[in-house]
Amino acid sequence: MPFARSAPAHPFFGPRLTPPLAIAHRGGAGLWPENTLCAFQRAMAMKVDVLETDIHSTADGALVLIHDPTVDRTTNGSGMVNQLSLKQLKSLDAGYRWSGDGGRSFPFRGQGITVPTLEEVFSACPEARFNIDIKQVRPSLAKRFCQAIRDFGMDARVMVASFSSRALREFRRTCPYIATSASEGEARLFYLLTLLWPWAASAPTGCYALQVPLSRNGVRLMARRFLTSAHRRNLHVHAWTVNEAPEMEELIRLGVDGIVTDYPDRLLPLGGR
Repeated sequence: MPFARSAPAHPFFGPRLTPPLAIAHRGGAGLWPENTLCAFQRAMAMKVDVLETDIHSTADGALVLIHDPTVDRTTNGSGMVNQLSLKQLKSLDAGYRWSGDGGRSFPFRGQGITVPTLEEVFSACPEARFNIDIKQVRPSLAKRFCQAIRDFGMDARVMVASFSSRALREFRRTCPYIATSASEGEARLFYLLTLLWPWAASAPTGCYALQVPLSRNGVRLMARRFLTSAHRRNLHVHAWTVNEAPEMEELIRLGVDGIVTDYPDRLLPLGGR
């Protein structure tokens, strides 16, 4: 059995959230156009626990939710997000390239779906919990991002992530009361210490969760020893990105605290919902 522990001491992990958390990756990218208000609202109607998304800024400083540094893969436009104005970005069709059948049809084209701003999503989904991944390191988003969280009263509803240790350190200094997960480097160090010197493994300051893939470079990361070590330090462990039901079931048996998936419709029935 997994090591029993209480939830991390942050209001983001409130009593209403019961593991395993269903975390909709980019709002459920396998079901709807990723990182769009359309996806977020449909995922919330499905009763997911957390909406996972990504943040960049436009040339004129608007905070927008999009994964890539360019708009090419997900819209009918091209160019770097941080070199486009918000008006230019809003003119693009963010449902243009989504297809659920391998490109035979594009059911969301021409439906008025745009790249959303952070403020639009906070306004439309005030009851949601968000896992927001800082993708843009420079110029820094920390101050504007922190202020937006405070302005919308989302302090207890946002956990911030990033692959970049630099981006997370800056955000933690700016917004120390907001929950964060470990960066890639922090998670890697914790894993290595768990294997080599388990007594030395400790959570980075401000870190409440380890969000890691099932494996990396042929090494299985999601193992009982890793989870036990994390749980002893009151850390959540979230697995990403898991899209097949057998793997979801295995992770639930193992005792992970959350599963990030493109297909929350496959996960929710397995978690007893």
